[in-house]
Amino acid sequence: MTSSVLRVTLDQPFTDQKPGTSGLRKSSRQFETPHYLESFIEAILRTVPGVAGGTLVVGGDGRYGNRRAIDVISRMAAAHGVTRLITTTGGILSTPAASNLIRKHGAVAGIILSASHNPGGPEGDFGVKVNGVNGGPAPESLTDAIYACSQSLDGYRIVEAPAISLEAPGQHPIEALTVEVIDGVDDYLALMQQLFDFDQIGDLLRNNYPIAFDAMHAVTGPYARRLLEGLLGAPAGTVRNAIPLEDFGGGHPDPNLTYAHELAELLLQGDDYRFGAACDGDGDRNMILGRRCFVNPSDSLAVLTANATLAPAYSNGLAGVARSMPTSAAVDVVAQQLGIACYETPTGWKFFGNLLDAGRITLCGEESFGTGSDHIREKDGLWAVLFWLQLLARKRTSVAAIMADHWSRFGRHYYSRHDYEAIESERAHGLYDRLKGLLPSLADERFAGRAIATADDFSYTDPVDGSLTTGQGLRLLLDDGSRVVFRLSGTGTQGATLRVYLESYVPPSGQLQQDPQQALADLISAADALAEIRVRTGMEAPTVIT
Repeated sequence: MTSSVLRVTLDQPFTDQKPGTSGLRKSSRQFETPHYLESFIEAILRTVPGVAGGTLVVGGDGRYGNRRAIDVISRMAAAHGVTRLITTTGGILSTPAASNLIRKHGAVAGIILSASHNPGGPEGDFGVKVNGVNGGPAPESLTDAIYACSQSLDGYRIVEAPAISLEAPGQHPIEALTVEVIDGVDDYLALMQQLFDFDQIGDLLRNNYPIAFDAMHAVTGPYARRLLEGLLGAPAGTVRNAIPLEDFGGGHPDPNLTYAHELAELLLQGDDYRFGAACDGDGDRNMILGRRCFVNPSDSLAVLTANATLAPAYSNGLAGVARSMPTSAAVDVVAQQLGIACYETPTGWKFFGNLLDAGRITLCGEESFGTGSDHIREKDGLWAVLFWLQLLARKRTSVAAIMADHWSRFGRHYYSRHDYEAIESERAHGLYDRLKGLLPSLADERFAGRAIATADDFSYTDPVDGSLTTGQGLRLLLDDGSRVVFRLSGTGTQGATLRVYLESYVPPSGQLQQDPQQALADLISAADALAEIRVRTGMEAPTVIT
């Protein structure tokens, strides 16, 4: 294959806002502008240690722009002296599977092409995320260095060469680089078989236990088909929307009750299925459903922690657990009863990664439908689905019965997240800054009939590396264990998202209610009044309630 290295000069440096913890996410159109993708990749390749002579893992969720980006990255990697680049058939690689490949092959980094749960297609979003040598999201020191490099670029290097074929496994040379196209599913399946009892789960699924899995036309379709319908023997058609599409079939690949409403209706309103699950665009998030039972992600982490020893990989118990600050304290109660450590971290998987690498925790999770363990350094949607199926196979009961038993033992944390999406940025920040300014005066006030014990902006000192992270969310901690948290999110490409987290704890001896929104009604009303959400945003209701 003939090729030659080009040195492209930029008329002006790459100027963009600093990438977030999930990488650089922008519209697909932005990534198509001349030199935009190339400039960011150049900054990555100049900054990541060990690139020359090293191994890279590259792949994505199959959204629009995925194949073009793999071609660009491959040719730029060749120009920078990378000797081995591992990618996958079709360029389809889930984020958890990428983490596994990085760790297995000793790669210096992974470049994951996804905008996670954001819509795809020409009018949708695209993203580039860097994962480090441990398989997890790059530490802030590296992302800061990549950003600094991007601001002073005068050009980039790329090899002129025909695009390689991603249709089948094989090896393709570009200069001194070997691009290895592998089956992206095999290694992940082998890892899952080390963690769970597939014979036991398969026996459940083959014996009149109908389940439904929605891949949302995203990355987990090929994985779920091989796992559920292939290795575990579930009937053909168990996996819905299984073919990854560049625009996710026009849908929004976010596994919650709003965007996965067809699956939710099957489980919550019908009687044909006993278990349901969905995963997001890049496969790291999950939603769990039973017959007429929705499992809150915070409760899911608590249930997995309480029953971890039922899975072979965790039969000897857990070193500890961790949750992100906005996640409910349900797992805290379990950890206390089990006598294991429980850490409260900022949002972002890299904080869990530090604790996992140090051996301080085994399981971790966040309220935004992400759970994981020490098998990789990312959250893992299909892993969570298999874990739930392992519990059901061992207990031979329903999801609803598992939840009822859990609440009778540990109490129930009524919990909900209200998302107000695409708020005009100035309005959103005005609301948030005003609320932050009120915090010092709230300590002795009452909120929804309860005394405010603490009002603060959450900060975190990492117990592993001692780093301090501030400005993580405005918290109202009430004297009965209830909480309200306000955060601004920048994961969208249009406007800002205000997230309001509401939590009320009822001990095992307390009176339970059916509807979490009714159980939280007083907190919802008080939060709106305090933050002036409707007045300042003009929105009468949240965009999404989970």
